[in-house]
Amino acid sequence: MSRIGKKAVPIPPKVKVEVKDGAVVVVSPDGKKRLERKLTHVTVAVGKDSVTVSAVDGSRAARSCHGLYRTLIANMIDGVTKGWSKTLEIEGAGYKAELKGKVLVCTVGYSAPKEFPIPAGIDVELPKPTTVVLKGIDKELVGQTAAALRALHKPDPYRGKGIRYSGEKAIRKVVKGK
Repeated sequence: MSRIGKKAVPIPPKVKVEVKDGAVVVVSPDGKKRLERKLTHVTVAVGKDSVTVSAVDGSRAARSCHGLYRTLIANMIDGVTKGWSKTLEIEGAGYKAELKGKVLVCTVGYSAPKEFPIPAGIDVELPKPTTVVLKGIDKELVGQTAAALRALHKPDPYRGKGIRYSGEKAIRKVVKGK
């Protein structure tokens, strides 16, 4: 049995959790999230103030899904109550980002600025031209969007320029031949 899977997920006030048609639906005043995966190896029981996930049998597939589904449901509840965010920093002379509608325009060392369309469900804030904050209720979507934005110009190991996560340490290499 999974140690994580055994723990019950507490349901905060003003949050409603339902199991419909083999999918888990979490609803709060801030948003709605639905887990579409088939729940064939686990059973989800919704109580008055907590959600419990249990494996159907002792098979390898059931054991591997047990902790996964518990964590996915906990992330959905956290997302609709508090939300998720990722902060990216842009390093380099003249490197910056600006928001034009639902498009983030990044000037990151190429001959032309790169346009990055913002997916639905993601809010973008620019406290400074070199800091991008991505927010949303879906942890997977926020992380995927941050990774795609970072892929526009990954941190250069020799100069340190590029887009990096906040707090990420860039591995600096020594330039040879000088």
